Amino acid sequence: MTGGAKRGAAPSAGPAGSAGSAGSASSAAVTASTAWRGTWRQGLAYGGLGLPLAFVALPLYVILPNFYASEFGIPLAVLGALLLGARLLDAFVDPLIGRWADGWFAHSRQRVLGVALVAAVVLAISFRALFFPAVQTQQALLWWCGAVLAVTYLSYSVMTVTHQAWGARLGGDEAQRAQVVSWREALSLVGVLVASVLPSVLGLSVASVVFAVLLALGLLALCWAPPPQQDAAAASLGLAAMAGPGTLEPAPAQPLTATLASPLQVPAFKRLLAIYLVNGVASAVPATLVLFFIRDRLQAQNFEPLFLATYFAAGALSIQLWVRLVRRFGLAHTWLLGMGLAVVTFAWAALLGSGDVLAFALVCLASGVALGADLTLPGALLAGVIQRAGHGQRLEGAYFGWWNFATKLNLALAAGIALPLLGQFGYAPGSRSEDALQALTIAYCLLPCVLKLIAAGLLWRLWLRHEGKT
Repeated sequence: MTGGAKRGAAPSAGPAGSAGSAGSASSAAVTASTAWRGTWRQGLAYGGLGLPLAFVALPLYVILPNFYASEFGIPLAVLGALLLGARLLDAFVDPLIGRWADGWFAHSRQRVLGVALVAAVVLAISFRALFFPAVQTQQALLWWCGAVLAVTYLSYSVMTVTHQAWGARLGGDEAQRAQVVSWREALSLVGVLVASVLPSVLGLSVASVVFAVLLALGLLALCWAPPPQQDAAAASLGLAAMAGPGTLEPAPAQPLTATLASPLQVPAFKRLLAIYLVNGVASAVPATLVLFFIRDRLQAQNFEPLFLATYFAAGALSIQLWVRLVRRFGLAHTWLLGMGLAVVTFAWAALLGSGDVLAFALVCLASGVALGADLTLPGALLAGVIQRAGHGQRLEGAYFGWWNFATKLNLALAAGIALPLLGQFGYAPGSRSEDALQALTIAYCLLPCVLKLIAAGLLWRLWLRHEGKT
């Protein structure tokens, strides 16, 4: 993963400009003490947990709506509302989980691992329960799905926020942080690929067992990962700066509400979060609808594994391409290129119809490459924001809590908007009427294009025009 180290120069070339004196001093101190050396062993030990956690992210949103609609006849509008409600509940808890995670890290590494172990057990059980409900009637199924979804998402949130904050607390300069992120994201994309293809090939029962095994292995590997940095450097530097000039005394401990709100008081973070949210909805809509489009518009159900494998493999393999482009154009401009690629790709997909297997495989390839940009570049921008705000080694959990709030909110909005909209226009799984299929094409292809263009406009106006500002 040598490309990850090279990506480290990117944040300084990005919109927020160079770090302040306190941020630079803090970064230097952390670099001197970091245990991260960028070896394959360290990368796999830290990033390995990203592989099973990816099962609960995008693939769950791809598989679950189609599963409950096709197997149990749940109306799309009802299913969309259910997914939206469960995801919103989880999303609003994420900032609080992030704040708790900062407390776990401040206590000990063992506390972090203990909490992650409990969350992993709950997650493995609830994930399987989603696809093998213990009830039969449609009303009971709705209650079951809603309750189990809530438990699944909450346990997933604990593990995800903790894992991301651990990586941010490994310290180091920008190059080292970029390398850490590249390990996590690359292995997550491998997990997405496995989770998307495995149910179609071996079935959901096998997939849930594989998920539990990989989750255990990922958590075990994390025990051998470099330890997260404690707050000593931040207390002597960053907190002293907050306490005022001329003193090395740390500022008084802030109340929970103050630390939760701290990321939202950083203008650069609020701007980035707005862009990330709109762009995330644009990416989540086709992810939610892709199986419906393949089965009903293309009538190519037998090619589902090929399409999904092409999409996620392209995302994983494109990481190094985006890293190279970042070195040339900078993070924000490169992300803009990724958005443009997605718009062109889905506009072309709107022209496809029954039997266009090869053409849609190319759509999956191109949109997968665009996915690689969405999964790597925003996180690199966020790492720079945290450093320049002087919040490194102290509030990573709070930042990632809000970041995951936005991630889940855009997935919830995608399901809550797209599925009821399709139902209103007369589409149901298995539909063959031209009006229903046209509605599916608009929702799957054209709605994401509109949202991506809005996100691109926000990226230009809220970020590129604010270059050098925090």
